[in-house]
Amino acid sequence: MSQQQLSTFGQRLHDLRLEAQITQKAMAEYLGCTASNYQKMEYGQVNVSATTLIALAEQFRVSTDYLLGLRDQP
Repeated sequence: MSQQQLSTFGQRLHDLRLEAQITQKAMAEYLGCTASNYQKMEYGQVNVSATTLIALAEQFRVSTDYLLGLRDQP
């Protein structure tokens, strides 16, 4: 992923989490990672695995394409 794609992914992830009123800690537990690692996802600092991407899309009921910034509608 390019830095722009990581930034878009992180921002969308952040916005969806806030809309759902879920804490970063709760998301980290859901994904089985540390809170620090989850924060890095929202900051666009790490690539995520396909498994994580799918889990996030399922959690927020959006497409993976939306999370990746490939389409503008969830």
